[in-house]
Amino acid sequence: MIAQLKQCGQRREKDVKPIKLNYIDGRITIYPNLCNGKPTIRGKRITVQTIVEFLSAGETKEEILKQYPSLEEKDIYACLSFASKLMSHRYILQETA
Repeated sequence: MIAQLKQCGQRREKDVKPIKLNYIDGRITIYPNLCNGKPTIRGKRITVQTIVEFLSAGETKEEILKQYPSLEEKDIYACLSFASKLMSHRYILQETA
């Protein structure tokens, strides 16, 4: 599936068949035509990155829920869980010229 998503940048958007991916009980969705394919919360235009950045800046979950009333507390925990799962992968760094 990742290979298919990477190909989206090589073709015109109308030629790409949209693939909707769901994670963490459907709370985290990835849809190529929504927010440039970034992971979002339940198909809304709120990215996981946005929520994680608010948390890293010191915002509380209560403050985030006040700013985004359509979110639920479980959505914030799903963002943290998704980010944590991304960090569980092994990454190899290479120098480039």
